[in-house]
Amino acid sequence: MTVRNERQRLAVRDAGALVFAADMYGVQLDQLAALLGGEATARAAAARWKELGYAATARLGPGPAWLWVTRAGLTTCGLRYAAAPPGLSRLAHIRAVTAVRLALESTGTYRSASAFWRGERRIRSRHGIGVREHLPDGEVHWPDACGHAWAGECWAVEAELTPKTVARTTSIMRELLARTGDYGCPAADAAVPGRPPRHVRALYVCSPAARSTVIRARDALGPRLAARIEIRDLPPDSSLSRVV
Repeated sequence: MTVRNERQRLAVRDAGALVFAADMYGVQLDQLAALLGGEATARAAAARWKELGYAATARLGPGPAWLWVTRAGLTTCGLRYAAAPPGLSRLAHIRAVTAVRLALESTGTYRSASAFWRGERRIRSRHGIGVREHLPDGEVHWPDACGHAWAGECWAVEAELTPKTVARTTSIMRELLARTGDYGCPAADAAVPGRPPRHVRALYVCSPAARSTVIRARDALGPRLAARIEIRDLPPDSSLSRVV
């Protein structure tokens, strides 16, 4: 079922934002406000969802409260995710990935192309918790008929908060760029020489602490593969420590 169909089947206002929150494991209320266009709108939506039993809220870490979708909400959305609040050890990463997604989806090019995001939770849910290969934090899909230079492309998106080793980062980059099949496909179809790559490019969105490692890892790929890696800075509001 597509995100568009999920929104259509929900008999609740701001259905797209509820699906968004589910896909991202949870969102902080300031990010929900950015998604819905204002703090008052976000608080009203959260209150409606809680009254319906579709969402729960709590302060899990620094800054505003977190909101996540309950079992009833997931069932209503037609999603098969496990119902649970976002893990405390993952709060910083979830916030960063959400900030990246919000920044991408706010651009005119993204909107005019009707591009769409497929997140790590959706990939993992479709193919099972036991998937061993590295999963990107998200994929951006550009429709074939969008009329943009990126039409038909799929990008892997990685939010890097803390540096891995250069060797590990380079290995992940190679895996992302070599993949030809969708996640969960037979191992023989995952990376077939001569077939078009699944990810035409990989977008690395980095904190200052991780940026130099990502640059060194990209350079280690050689010029042909390195040309398919784009590196940008994380949005200013992506850090838990910067949330007021």
